[in-house]
Amino acid sequence: MLSAQFLITAIVVVLAPGTGVIYTLATGLGQGRRAATWAAFGCTIGIVPALLAAVLGLAAVLHTSALLFQIVKFAGVAYLLYLAWQALKTDGALSVSADAQAQPGWRIAWRGVLINTLNPKLSIFFLSLLPPFLSGNPATATTEMVAMGGIFMALTFVVFVGYGLFAVQARALITANARLMRWVNRGFAAIFAALAGRLALERA
Repeated sequence: MLSAQFLITAIVVVLAPGTGVIYTLATGLGQGRRAATWAAFGCTIGIVPALLAAVLGLAAVLHTSALLFQIVKFAGVAYLLYLAWQALKTDGALSVSADAQAQPGWRIAWRGVLINTLNPKLSIFFLSLLPPFLSGNPATATTEMVAMGGIFMALTFVVFVGYGLFAVQARALITANARLMRWVNRGFAAIFAALAGRLALERA
């Protein structure tokens, strides 16, 4: 169950930059260490619905139901485009600014939760990732999947916090240059828009 192969696979997957990583980086650059930690926490908690869907078999339903998949997918697309807009707005929630107002931690975390919850590919990903590492004993399959999911979530939180702290180190340099800040915000907006476009093209 908790083999070296699973740990290596999980670490590689978590390290790969995705929507959650981009969100955590943007939050760390825009608001600092505390906000980056909340962003990492929210993205981690956002894994729970996908994990539960995989454990309960709902991911298979999502995979086979074209309508349900499309509903969740385009809700995710709309939310990513909203985040792109928030990065472009001068007072947007993801705008990198020298005088950014501190946001409540729960609000930062909630955005992270939505990012992963509204990604239908995540539950299908767990459905394909976890079974190959099961022991083959049906009686313990659920417990094993939950345990592996918990380890995956712990790795996600640690790695995402690392990404966030990395962004925090660059915050002072970026916020000291107004022109650079504008390009960073445009860059984040473009990335979120590109991620929305990629998600829109996904198929179950």
